[in-house]
Amino acid sequence: MRTAKELLGKRDQTVWSLRPQDSVYDALQVLAQHNIGAIVVRDGDKLVGILSERDYTRKIALTGRNSRETAVSEIMTHNVFSVGPQTTVPDCMALMSQKRIRHLPVVSQGQVLGMLSIRDIMDDIIADHERTISQLQTFITS
Repeated sequence: MRTAKELLGKRDQTVWSLRPQDSVYDALQVLAQHNIGAIVVRDGDKLVGILSERDYTRKIALTGRNSRETAVSEIMTHNVFSVGPQTTVPDCMALMSQKRIRHLPVVSQGQVLGMLSIRDIMDDIIADHERTISQLQTFITS
């Protein structure tokens, strides 16, 4: 089974992040610029939260708050679930499903290595199923 580290190795290694004191508006610009749905929030090198599009819609847009005047720390998700680099894809999927989260930071020795999305996990699971089907078809026809 593939690991979180292997999935991260298949894509851009850049870890986009914000500081807790950055404005939500600045966060939205970063999300849009890099076409991502969530971003890690760090205080120095320490992971202190995640800010997602869902946080914005529920805590800014629906409440009428101003994104230029609101700090990321006011709306970010503080209780961050993360995995280590050797966590398997099925274990990542189980955690994401159980906790109802769509983004999962991969952390090693306090350093954020990257972030997996539910799409990354699903793409890998689908590719694995396709490989299995192909192998079974080859076995059956040989």
